[in-house]
Amino acid sequence: MKIRAATLRQTGASMPYAESKPLEIAELDLDPPGQGEVLVRIRAAGLCHSDLSVINGSRPRPLPMAIGHEAAGEVVELGEGVDDLEVGDHVVLAFVPSCGHCLPCAEGRPALCEPGAAANGKGTLLTGSIRLKSHGEPVHHHIGCSAFAEHAVVSRRSIVKIDKDLPFNEAALFGCAVLTGVGAVVNTAKVQAGQTTVIIGLGGVGLAALLGAISAGAAQVIAVDLSDDKLTIARDLGATATVNARDADAVDKVRQLTNGGADFAFEFAGSEKALESAYRMTRRGGTTVTAGLPAPTATLPLNIVSLVAEERTLKGSYIGTCVPVRDIPRYVALYKSGRLPVNKLLSGEIPLDEINEGFDRLHRGEVIRLVVQM
Repeated sequence: MKIRAATLRQTGASMPYAESKPLEIAELDLDPPGQGEVLVRIRAAGLCHSDLSVINGSRPRPLPMAIGHEAAGEVVELGEGVDDLEVGDHVVLAFVPSCGHCLPCAEGRPALCEPGAAANGKGTLLTGSIRLKSHGEPVHHHIGCSAFAEHAVVSRRSIVKIDKDLPFNEAALFGCAVLTGVGAVVNTAKVQAGQTTVIIGLGGVGLAALLGAISAGAAQVIAVDLSDDKLTIARDLGATATVNARDADAVDKVRQLTNGGADFAFEFAGSEKALESAYRMTRRGGTTVTAGLPAPTATLPLNIVSLVAEERTLKGSYIGTCVPVRDIPRYVALYKSGRLPVNKLLSGEIPLDEINEGFDRLHRGEVIRLVVQM
């Protein structure tokens, strides 16, 4: 079938993207779903900084590529062997497919699935297949999703069924922002009621983590960012205090607010400096969690003595240490109960043809989550 999809053929375009247009809305050929695959009509897809890092080249991916990974849609066709879904089911895409057989999957850590990571790195589906073509030449899949498109063929292992009463624009957020942010709090860190937290980097993932910390019962949820506008949003969402990261004494302010440092500091800015600040904001015996994705060459200067003598913990969190089939329904249930108001993260909707302008707005920090409405 013929589809329209946002296609990246070259990285490093100059900004603004509204003028350089690194994403071409191209007509592609999409093959039918193969064994264990599903054809999904994409209904809504969120613009994420992870997409932006592919466009600017800081996260190298094989090109050409149809990008987009945070999305929700409707099942259109089932490939051979898929017998637990029906045409018309509503689904959320999960951008690491889990094979169910490798060691991380066997340990209950599907976010670290080894075949899934290998397929994502090569720009293929879990089976190693590529279902997209342009003039007969392969177009790679973006981490198994390629969601800025009218339709996508994905692995059955890349989707989670959801209730049909959840609007698609809200459902899309659960595939990345909510899964990553809330998961970092409740899965990676396992924040308990009464503990203190600090959230650094208030994009969609960071603000989702803030909501997760509030839902978990954290006594303090301190928000840190360079943008006063985002700090205002954080206060409106329930942050107990805010600190501008530009302040020379930002670390000291957080340590004073938390009586010596937070139990948990979360870094979502994708910055070495932000991660270093997060580490310094935690107390003796505290835990620093990073889910930010800086350039692959980024390194962290670390005071090893403090790590040992103060029994600190530094942890990475990828996709919120999630089990998508377990966590997405749980987070949706929390949203429906009013305890996780992720709809407040939505900044608006745009058509596919305005996606380059949308990424300009994301880069400038003007929006939290813009959603492409198909």
